[in-house]
Amino acid sequence: MNTDNIKFNEKGLVPVVVQDVKTNAVLMLAYMNRESVEKTLKTGKMTYFSRSRNALWQKGETSGNFQTLHELKVDCDGDTLLALVTQQGVACHTGNYSCFFESLFGKGEYISGYGLIDELFSVIEDRKKNPKEGSYTNYLLEKGIDKILKKVGEEAAEVIIASKNAAPDEIRYEAADLIYHLLVLLSSQGMSPSEVFAELEKRRQ
Repeated sequence: MNTDNIKFNEKGLVPVVVQDVKTNAVLMLAYMNRESVEKTLKTGKMTYFSRSRNALWQKGETSGNFQTLHELKVDCDGDTLLALVTQQGVACHTGNYSCFFESLFGKGEYISGYGLIDELFSVIEDRKKNPKEGSYTNYLLEKGIDKILKKVGEEAAEVIIASKNAAPDEIRYEAADLIYHLLVLLSSQGMSPSEVFAELEKRRQ
């Protein structure tokens, strides 16, 4: 990208909309100056300009929730950027997957498919780093791999039974339980859903 095509405002800044390349969810809005744009293009990691601190900051430098750049676009007027990224963990400092989690109108059901899996996994990862009293996820992680494997086996069996009974509601419920426990298993093994998705992509016919 030729940064000369970007129209920075009078303060030398340009707004950038950040979107998850896999889920299409809008994650956040931030600002960049010429230096942060150039650093982002050089490193492949999203780097912004903090107006409050008057300094550059790389997303994830303190939280670990890095954003890997896939594509950086400029709009037709040249005064707004769109960054397509892979989000590690969550984008919002509140712990939510996206900064746009509060709806002023409508239900706000913006997370679906891979995004929902990724958001749920980020909650599991956060529980591992920041245990919460009464959390079932923490209970499983504290009990260890044997307990987690037992639950995965139980839920898989429940899916089989529900399917044999041809009970759609039960299949849906038990399949959700199985997926959740599989995510806990991945977390306990230091793996992530993205690794499973990468393996699935290899199997596409």
